[in-house]
This record gives sequence, C-alpha cells and structure tokens, in this order.
Amino acid sequence: MLISRRSPTPRVSKILPLRQARGYNALPLVHEAREGGEKDAPLTQQDKYKEIMSSFPRRDDWVVQPLYQYQGFWYFQVYLVGLLAAQENFRPQPYDIVLCTYPKSGTTWLKALAYAIVTRSRFSDFENPLLTKAPHDCVPFLEIDAARNVCNRDQEIPLVATHIPYNSLPTSISESGCKLVYLCRDPKDVLMSMWHFLRGKLPEGIDKDAYINLNHSFEIFCEGISGNGPYWDHVLGYWKASVKSPEEVLFLVYEDLKKDTVFNVKKLAEFMGYPFTPEEERRGVVQHIVDLCSFDSLRNLKANKSGVYSPDSPFTVQNTEFFRKGITGDWKNYFNEEMGAHLDQIIEEKLSGSGFSFLSR
Repeated sequence: MLISRRSPTPRVSKILPLRQARGYNALPLVHEAREGGEKDAPLTQQDKYKEIMSSFPRRDDWVVQPLYQYQGFWYFQVYLVGLLAAQENFRPQPYDIVLCTYPKSGTTWLKALAYAIVTRSRFSDFENPLLTKAPHDCVPFLEIDAARNVCNRDQEIPLVATHIPYNSLPTSISESGCKLVYLCRDPKDVLMSMWHFLRGKLPEGIDKDAYINLNHSFEIFCEGISGNGPYWDHVLGYWKASVKSPEEVLFLVYEDLKKDTVFNVKKLAEFMGYPFTPEEERRGVVQHIVDLCSFDSLRNLKANKSGVYSPDSPFTVQNTEFFRKGITGDWKNYFNEEMGAHLDQIIEEKLSGSGFSFLSR
C-alpha cells in the first residue's frame, strides 16, 4: 500500500486549473509569506504537501497512520503525499499501460503477468527479471517510485502501476491516451488481506487486537473509511470508465482470473497490444507465463522470500508480506456469514444500477 518527473517541478498553482476543470476541489495554495510580508524559508516538496493536507478532513480509525480525505477518498498520510506529487509531476509516455488496483486486490499478480507478457520477446525464459526481482521492483508505482525519481522506472518498459482512484489519476494520463488495466476483488477478501497487512505493521510483542481488531476494522470498512476507500467508489470509477471507453480501460476481476487464468491472460495481452501468436500458443508460451507468475512460483523465488520493497522510502515492506495466501474466500475463516452478507448488501447497494455486481459472477 502504498512518477516521474520533469524539471523544474511545477508549482501547485499550475495544477489548479486542471483539477478545477475535472470538477474536483482544487488543491489549496501553500502560504508563501508570513504576517508582515516576510517570506518563509523554502518548503520541501513533502513539507508543501503536508501543509496542503493539514486542511483536509481527518480520521484516526486505523492506528497505523491518520487518514485524510481528498477528492472523496481516504488516504494514509504518507500515501497521499505521493498521490499529490503524482498529480503534479507525473508525465507518462504515450504508450504507457497503467495497472490500476485497490490495495490488496491482486496487485502483485497483475504486475507479474503484465510484465511477463510485455517483456517475453526481450528476455529468455532464464533471464526474466521476475526470477531475480520482485514484481514491485519490475513495475513501479507512479505515486511511490516514479514520483520520487524518474530513474525508478525503465523507460523501455511501458508499465506503471497505481492504487489511485480513476477520478484522481493525474490529468496527464488521460491527456496522453494511456491504456488502463483495472483488477478488482471480492471486497470481503480485500478487507481480510488489508487487515493482515496493516497488523503486520504493528510492533511485535504488543496486543495487536488492542490497536487493529477485526470487528472495528469491519465496521469502518463498511463505512467506507479505509486507505484509498470507499472501496465501492474505487471500483465504480474504473467500471464506468471501462463501459464508456472499453478500448482504453480493461476491467478484470480477481476471481475470474483465478478460475480461468489462461483465458484472461490472453485477454490482457490482446488489450495491451502484445497478443500471443498462434505459434506462441502452440509452444505453450501462455501457460509458461501463467506458471511463472503463479502464487507458489513467485512466493518461492529468493527475491520474494528475502528482499525488501522500497527500502529508502516511507513505504518499506518486506517482500514476503506481499505473499500471504493468494486464494479466494479466505474471509470465511475470519468472520461469519452474517457479516459477509452485511458487507455484500452494502456493496451491492452502492453498485446498484452500474451493471456490475460481485454476487452475480
């Protein structure tokens, strides 16, 4: 949970017209002078965004960090700094493909599959970087990696990833014509995966239930109070975009990907502009990619068993934390059918009339 670039960095005021044009609340300007006209010392980019955020609505429901509301969604402070930097600075390549997910919805798997598809003619089976690097190191997050340093991405590989909701994506993405791939997941499993992930951030030796217990986490998730939430609005934004512009936005469902991985991998490759040839299919290239990117295969690679993601940033995570179970229906091991039905009802009501439903799949 959890950019590129060009210098000089544009001022926040430069992006105000763009935000207003898309119907959002404009970013407030950072005060440049003290009372009496004396100018402040120059603010770092991070300080500038933190000052902007100080005026946003705040919730402290998740102990790990406070949540701030921006453009209708809630974000952990460290993540929102990256989002604001991305909105201001990110400049995509016109042929970029942006992999979009809500946190804990299969991001690691989607990154691995997309990367293997796009680079299959560039690397041999024994040279693929996925064998020695974690998927998150192969495909950077635009609001985490590329926002800090353009060198954090390989310009020859047209892949970046994000957890940013559709309506808050940098305007440069829509203006460039980039393709978007969205992967969503049963919200009950999303919640459980998020719950485990955030509890893992708490110090060892404490009573973790005193800080992040399941019942409270369930209640606030149902309220829409979660990192990058409300979950249903995150899904709706990309779903509606895919209906309106199916040639630009591909909408995938984690459970469908699990049921028929080969079919959906071919669908993904076709959409991204890297379709498999009949000869490749005869040689088993599709199945090879599916096997390489399977949960067990990735989890057992050395890089994913011992490495660390983004060690020089506030987003440092042990790579092992991205590989918990990778299954569907794990929520049944943690809360009862009544709780599951309650969350289903909320989600279905929020999605009503959109043409998409998790229950009808």
